[in-house]
Amino acid sequence: MSIVFGAAIFFVVWWIVLFAVLPFGVRTQAEAGETVPGTPASAPAKFPLKRMFLINTAVSIVVFCIIWAAIEFDFFGISELANKVQS
Repeated sequence: MSIVFGAAIFFVVWWIVLFAVLPFGVRTQAEAGETVPGTPASAPAKFPLKRMFLINTAVSIVVFCIIWAAIEFDFFGISELANKVQS
C-alpha cells in the first residue's frame, strides 16, 4: 500500500468513524437542565471537541490497521480478484 493510498483510506475512515463517535457522552441541554434561550433543548450543553477528536483518531487508527492488514496480507483474496479482472 502506498503512502498516498494509505492516507486516503485513513482520511475516509476518520470521517466515517467521526459520525459514529460524535453522539458518545454528549449531554443535551434538557438533560443538564440549562436550556439557553433561542436554542433547542436537544442541543449539546457542552461539547468536548478536543476529546472527541482524540477518541475518533484512536478508533480510526485501530480500524485503519485492520484494513491495512486485510489488504497487506490479502485476507479477502483481493489480489486473485484483480488477476481475474485483468485476464
